[in-house]
This record gives sequence, C-alpha cells and structure tokens, in this order.
Amino acid sequence: MSTIIREAKIIDSESPFHNQTVDILIVDGSIKKIGTSLPNTENAEEVKLDNLHISQGWFDSSVSLGEPGFEDRETIANGLNVAAKSGFTAIALQPNSYPIIDNQSQINFVKNKANGFATELFPIGALTKGSEGKDMAELFDMKNAGAVAFGDYNKSMDNANLLKIALQYVQDFDGLVIAFAQDSNIKGNGVANEGIVSTRLGLKGIPNLAEELQIARNLFLLEYTGGKLHIPTISTAKSVALIKEAKAKGLNVICSVAVHHLVLTDEKLENFDTRCKVSPPLRTETDRQALITGILDNTIDMITTDHNPIDIEHKKMEFDLAKNGTIGLESAFGALLTVLPLEKVIEKMTSGKTIFGIEKQAIAEGKIANISLFNPEGKSIFTNENILSKSKNSAFLGTELKGKVYGIYNQGKLVL
Repeated sequence: MSTIIREAKIIDSESPFHNQTVDILIVDGSIKKIGTSLPNTENAEEVKLDNLHISQGWFDSSVSLGEPGFEDRETIANGLNVAAKSGFTAIALQPNSYPIIDNQSQINFVKNKANGFATELFPIGALTKGSEGKDMAELFDMKNAGAVAFGDYNKSMDNANLLKIALQYVQDFDGLVIAFAQDSNIKGNGVANEGIVSTRLGLKGIPNLAEELQIARNLFLLEYTGGKLHIPTISTAKSVALIKEAKAKGLNVICSVAVHHLVLTDEKLENFDTRCKVSPPLRTETDRQALITGILDNTIDMITTDHNPIDIEHKKMEFDLAKNGTIGLESAFGALLTVLPLEKVIEKMTSGKTIFGIEKQAIAEGKIANISLFNPEGKSIFTNENILSKSKNSAFLGTELKGKVYGIYNQGKLVL
C-alpha cells in the first residue's frame, strides 16, 4: 500500500529536510522518496491538508488506560485510537490496572491487546508487587517480556532501602526505575497545593516540601547506587533546581513534567472543579514559570500528558473525596503551543523514546514512516466534543488551545 503526503513542512532536526516543505512517498510503511511535486505513479492514496506540518512520531511516557479491570474508564483499544488521533505514535502504559501489571503474564496481556493498532504500546511494569511498596516485583522477567521501565504509578517509595536495591538490581540489564516523588507523611490528608488558594478555599494543603524532600532523598540514593532514575511529573521550582544540580554532578537522572503543570495553576481550583484535582497538585505561577524554564534549558527531559481517565462516579463528588487525575492526550499539543515554541514542543514529545529504549525514526528516505501530522496555527476552545476518551475528566475544558492535530502515520497505517 502506498501513500503520498503532499506539501508537508518537516519539523525534525535529525532530518536532512528539516524546515522544508516537501512531498513524501510512503510504500509498505517505509519512506521511499522525499521531494517536490512527486508523481503519483503507484496509484497511491494522497494526503493533502491545510498548512500541514509533520514531525517524528510523538511519544507519551505516562498513560493510564484502565484495562484490565477498569474498562469503564478506558479500554486499550479506544485508548490507542485516542492517542493516534491526538498525534501520538507510541505510549508507555502505566501499571495501575486491576490486577496491577507486576508480572510477565500481565505484560504479555496488554501487549497482545495492543497488536494491530497504529499507536504502539510499551508497558511499564510495577516496581513492587501489587504496587504496595513492600516486595520487589519480577523485574527481569517483565523486562524480557517487553517492559520498558518499572515504577508504581503515583506512589512514592517509602522504603529507601528497597529503592536502593532496585536501582542496583536493574543495572544488570540496563533497566529504568521510575520513582514518583511525594512524601506521604508530609502530604498527609492534603488535596491541593499549600498556599493562598488552598487557604482561601479551606482545602488541606500539600506543601512543595513533600515532593522536594523525596526527590532529594532519591537523588542521594542514585548517587550511592549508580544506574539511572526517572523522576516523573515534577511540579515545583525547587524540584527543577535539585535535578539541575544532580545533572551537573553527572548523575544519570531523567525527569518529566505534565502538560497541565506547564499550563495551569492552582487558581483553576476556585470553583472546586475536581477535574483539576491531580497528583502532584497544580502549583503556583512561580512554579509554572520555573517548569517552563526547566524545559527551555533542558533540565526537564520530556513532557507527558499523564493521561489518567477517571469515571464520573469518582470525579463528580466532594473535592476532598474525588480521585486525582485528568485526561490529557486530546488537549496536549494545543495546550503546549500556548506556552512553548513549536520546535521545543516537538523535541520534548519525541525525546522520551531514546530514554525508554525505543528506536527513533528520522524523517528520511529509507526510514520507517513514524510520523505525526499537525497544523501549528489557529485557535480553538477545548470542549466536550473534542474529547474522544470514554472518561471526560479533562482539566482543559473551556481552555483556549492553539493549533490542530490531524493524526499519525505508523505501523503502515494512516489515522486521521
């Protein structure tokens, strides 16, 4: 099967055609020819879209889907279709299903469920059995089955010795440990960022210290053990500073930030909107600006949607009792363009592949076609009609977004 993508501007610093507007002939999933006004001699399907831009396929390092166990929130099939239409050619699946993905058979289950879709699924295995933080899970077996990293989703490791052992153990097979940072004792019963907004609303606060103290501890452990550590979804200015200092010392630490922490602040909680209740909580404008600076100076390695569908029964309730989490795939690109330049957005949404051991494909002749298609211009308001997920818990409802995602080409499939 052949496809010609017409008049596409390539945004890919690794491509010899970077910033050029060209035609691209794809045959059997590989890029056969790139040039201007390519003849359609193979009766190829033609794609011509308004102000079309393309880049290497985007990768999301933190996606929750629910299946198995929480199919009412999201299924793997629909979740992968949502990801494709949102511009993502690959996602890393969090292990927070029921049962928890903590063994080889669970890794095989989700990988088999994802067969045949344009968006590829790369599972993250739980670091501890049942994500309970007590005993290490079967990391080596899961790695052999296809797990790309190990972590307990949104759960901080209280047992420092267990994290130390995990960091040492995975070095034998070049494993990546993910350590979410939030000290449970300091967090206590907090539900929102500790500050002026939480005080005004009468909500129990989560101080920045809960995150920063845990990051500092985990960095000390990394310095002791060696290996590599991924700290996901950081949210404070001090966290950025701690990681920047650790990188300057030569530690192999990687970090990500969620789209909502780059775009929104705790001011969004004024109406007690539980769709904006996330973990870690939305912080202040000072923190938001520090996170953007961390992206621009490359202290922060990648951006994630931290897509987490929650059913309405666990969101439409009192703020204190509602579950944390927002969906984010559909709104990610448009939200990021409101705060960051296009090339930086693309860089931070593709760089995670290398970190997770996934091969990157530059847009060049002879390479496998792994492409995201989009228009970086235009503005729109994000509404319920834009939500493709089964769950509708988006923190970005009513927010003005920039640009438009057309879809992807990957695995020999075009999804628009």
